[in-house]
Amino acid sequence: MGSEAPKNVVIHVTGFKKFNVFATNPTETLVSNLKSYVEKTGLPPGVSLGSCTILETAGDGALDTLKKVLEASVSSENKSGTTEVVWLHMGLNGGASKFAIERQAVNEATFSCPDELGWQPKRLPIVADDGEITRIRETPFFVDAILEFVKSIKGCDAVISDDAGRFVCNYVYYHSLRFAEEKGHKSLFVHVPPFSRINEEAQMQFMVSLLEAIASTC
Repeated sequence: MGSEAPKNVVIHVTGFKKFNVFATNPTETLVSNLKSYVEKTGLPPGVSLGSCTILETAGDGALDTLKKVLEASVSSENKSGTTEVVWLHMGLNGGASKFAIERQAVNEATFSCPDELGWQPKRLPIVADDGEITRIRETPFFVDAILEFVKSIKGCDAVISDDAGRFVCNYVYYHSLRFAEEKGHKSLFVHVPPFSRINEEAQMQFMVSLLEAIASTC
């Protein structure tokens, strides 16, 4: 066996504020409470929770904050190269009854309704420099392995999705995947159901198992 030092994994997490008829977005609650929850449950050795940020449920409104926290992670990154930086984004799927691990994002913004700042683009490229709206960016994670891990936890009913929609979730994910590729980081997006379908405690348990799954596949 080699003597290479094991990598540390730092996972930064984002959620969203209120959206449409959901006065309280479950991802805002989950991400806001994650640090205190992890302090109680713990994480595997070498795994740490970085920033926990709540974004506006709006394309440009989310992007301004997202860029700041992404850049901050670069400036604070361990320059020795032994730290794996991961971006985990959480979004709400109001009609879902399971967690969905998103494999990819598409370079298309077509909002079915105005975002929380009133923007409603139609068939616009998210990043014009990337070309057509059919351009796809995929997460570098082995999502099948992550799914297998989280499904081994009681109550963590999850699926893999190849369609993150064309709304703000996809918009943020696409930018994050692009940034992560440029900086040598990794990015993943997961949709969660409302608390009426899976309660808060079960979703917090899922979050911790997801952090462990991500770290195990880095």
